[in-house]
Amino acid sequence: MWRLADLAEAIEAELLGDANARVSGVATLERADSHHLSFLSNPRYRPQLIKTKAGAVIVANADREGTQVPRLIVNNPYASYARAAQLLHPEKRPAAGIHPSAVIDPSAEIAANCSIGAHSSVGAHTRLSAGVVIGAGVRIGSGVLIGTDTRLHDNATIYDDCSIGQRCILHSGVVIGADGFGMAWSGSSWIKIPQIGRVLIGDDVEVGANTTIDRGALDDTVIEEGVKLDNLIQIGHNVRIGAHTVIAGCTGISGSTHIGRACRIGGGVGIVGHVEICDGTTVSGFSLITKSITEPGVYTSSIPSQPHRTWMHTLAALRSLPELSNTIHALKRQYNDTTEDGQS
Repeated sequence: MWRLADLAEAIEAELLGDANARVSGVATLERADSHHLSFLSNPRYRPQLIKTKAGAVIVANADREGTQVPRLIVNNPYASYARAAQLLHPEKRPAAGIHPSAVIDPSAEIAANCSIGAHSSVGAHTRLSAGVVIGAGVRIGSGVLIGTDTRLHDNATIYDDCSIGQRCILHSGVVIGADGFGMAWSGSSWIKIPQIGRVLIGDDVEVGANTTIDRGALDDTVIEEGVKLDNLIQIGHNVRIGAHTVIAGCTGISGSTHIGRACRIGGGVGIVGHVEICDGTTVSGFSLITKSITEPGVYTSSIPSQPHRTWMHTLAALRSLPELSNTIHALKRQYNDTTEDGQS
């Protein structure tokens, strides 16, 4: 349990209320009891703040009088809640050691306090830094570098020569460094192009379950520090994703795309290859990006769902757009000719 005075100091909050009160976990305003810490970041939940039974709440200064329970006053309640939740619910890490069923190449360098789970394997000349945790069934190739306190959950796969930074989290089913989709048509068949680049992942990156990041064809695929990737994302060869960008699930990013820093990419987005997206760009879910974005802002290209009959009428109208466009241009030319004749 955490004493509120200590918790307030840890998250740099102003405390209003009993400094000696204690909380042991986090919960929503609606479900919290006297042992829980809750928070308010969305104004629509202010009625729940009034009625909450939480032991303490994190709120912005504007809501400091919105309840009589102990309050932790901060500038950004959601970010402060995240920090407090980490303190109240610390990650459970297995004890250091190598499971007897793990297969470790003799040339691999394994720090003394690493943990390697059952039936995992570590290839030749791979280096695992201090505090690395490897789950069960993980496959790590040769020449791989994994930084301090990084964790690979069960059944992740890291191909040869890839590099992963410090304090990263790779969830189950992640595949790092599989071949990019590089094929050349000979006229009668496809010829595979060797993918000789690597995947380089910076510090503090999180990769969701079953996300795949392909190795570069010639140069490297690069995921910069602080990037957060959701589940089931496909990242093609030679993609570069800038620091602190976040990408939601089921997005597909084609090869040689460059995404800037601090971008926000919604779920189910498709991005064609060889485009650039500038820093600070937001792309709405299920959008299709077919050309470079050079000005930061919010970009959306989705068509919301409609009743089937309405959609069929919309589709018919879309199919007639080229003819309609030609008609409009013809009318414009006719109008311009008539105007010029009248003036002359």
